Amino acid sequence: MSSINPRTYESTPAQTVAFLGLGVMGGPMAGHLAKAGHSVTVYNRTEAKARAWVDEFGAPGRHAATPREAVAGATLVFCCVGNDDDLRGVTLGPDGAFAGMRAGAIFVDHTTASADVARELYAAAQALGLQFVDAPVSGGQAGAQNGALTVMCGGDAAAFDAVKPAGMAFAKAFTLMGASGAGQLTKMVNQICIAGLVQGLSEAIAFGQKAGLDMNQVLEVIGKGAAQSWQLDNRGKTMVADKFDFGFAVDWMRKDLGLVLDEAKSNGARLPVTALVDQFYADVQAMGGQRWDTSSLIKRL
Repeated sequence: MSSINPRTYESTPAQTVAFLGLGVMGGPMAGHLAKAGHSVTVYNRTEAKARAWVDEFGAPGRHAATPREAVAGATLVFCCVGNDDDLRGVTLGPDGAFAGMRAGAIFVDHTTASADVARELYAAAQALGLQFVDAPVSGGQAGAQNGALTVMCGGDAAAFDAVKPAGMAFAKAFTLMGASGAGQLTKMVNQICIAGLVQGLSEAIAFGQKAGLDMNQVLEVIGKGAAQSWQLDNRGKTMVADKFDFGFAVDWMRKDLGLVLDEAKSNGARLPVTALVDQFYADVQAMGGQRWDTSSLIKRL
């Protein structure tokens, strides 16, 4: 369920950690922490996933019935859930992580959420003598499985420095971008870039197909020039093959672009292309493509 690909782990001191949320991203991330030698306790809203994770990763790991129970004794608590409400659900309240974390422990949130909720939970953590780092990731399901995610963080430098050695178990880059919320804002920039790139690639492939070109050959050629991008290298030929089951889903992208557009209303940024692509993704949802990956924008063409 959360299979991870082999990788070499740097030697870091083993810690007692918790991981909350074992979806397609969180499951492999927690797995890399366990493989790196950390003692990992997991929590998932669907208990069957937590049991399956423990069965896969064995002795260092166990599962708990609530976030509060999962974080008992942990120095670091990692989290990767769905949205702002899910994040509040696992942190706040009598069964939330904040109620069970020991003083000085650090909560590291890998959810793609709003900058507002990051700042809200940073303040709530500070009031309890805890630390909070917003740390959304890029790299998709493959990056999680390969331990090659890019992590963009917001929060205090001391907390970031304490977290990074363990976090590198599942990352190729782990970078502090600024104060609380800066990680989430950086992830928004990332999603703006992806939205425009995928739409451009979709139009290019559709145009080439209409023109009667061998698009696999075209992609080989233009991929060696200025048109090269991760999206072209990794999704171009799968788009030509009409395959759209490669991880990050349209529903998730629409959630992320909603966060982007809400933030733009607050800060005054003008995002005409992003707003248009968001509506194109709504068209894909209406076609039944909610769980297709984001390269499925080409389907509406």
